Amino acid sequence: MSAIAQETVALLRTVTIFRDLSEADLARIAQTAVPRRFEADETVFREGDDGDSCYVISAGRVRAVRQHADGRTIMLATFGPREFFGELALLDRERRSATVEAIEETEVVAILGADLRRLLRADPELALGMLAALGRRLRETNERLARQSFQTVQSRVAAALSQLAAQARAHGQEGPVVELSATHAQIAQLAGSARESASRFLAQLARDGVISQGRGRVTVHDPDRLDRYVF
Repeated sequence: MSAIAQETVALLRTVTIFRDLSEADLARIAQTAVPRRFEADETVFREGDDGDSCYVISAGRVRAVRQHADGRTIMLATFGPREFFGELALLDRERRSATVEAIEETEVVAILGADLRRLLRADPELALGMLAALGRRLRETNERLARQSFQTVQSRVAAALSQLAAQARAHGQEGPVVELSATHAQIAQLAGSARESASRFLAQLARDGVISQGRGRVTVHDPDRLDRYVF
């Protein structure tokens, strides 16, 4: 097995749905998986594209976005190291349901649909694990959209920041202060608000000492205090 394939096997072992696969199955995926690198803001695939591969992130972060009927771009989710995306088109054989863009320089491995479908047919536990992951994502999206329909802009922006902070901690950030690579436009997309409205509230949070801001970055100094704005 090549060094790249060995690295892919090691990565797949850290991904929840692949964790219990045999070494032979992991090696089989790794032999055909294709490493890819994307620069910040580069598009991985677009909504409506054909697609027959899913992706596992080894480094960096991506965002999934959709174009709303009124012209707004809405951020659906962000994904980081040891997470996967793009699997939905493999399961329903439909076109890509969202556009995925790199937030920062990102490295992934692309897994071919034929390999993944073969494993899903052969391994019920893997299929159940993927269904559970899809269910979690659907539930989180539904809960966020339901909250947003009743929340003020301020509450939605605070909830978006809180979500990003939780993801950053899940991906290894430690300590009370959380560094986020996110622009005002990206936070507004995740909150489902206009950029100007989001920027005004972010400025208020900065004045209150809850966050500080830099070019393309937000530092959350007090996540617990941030949660008080969410209602």
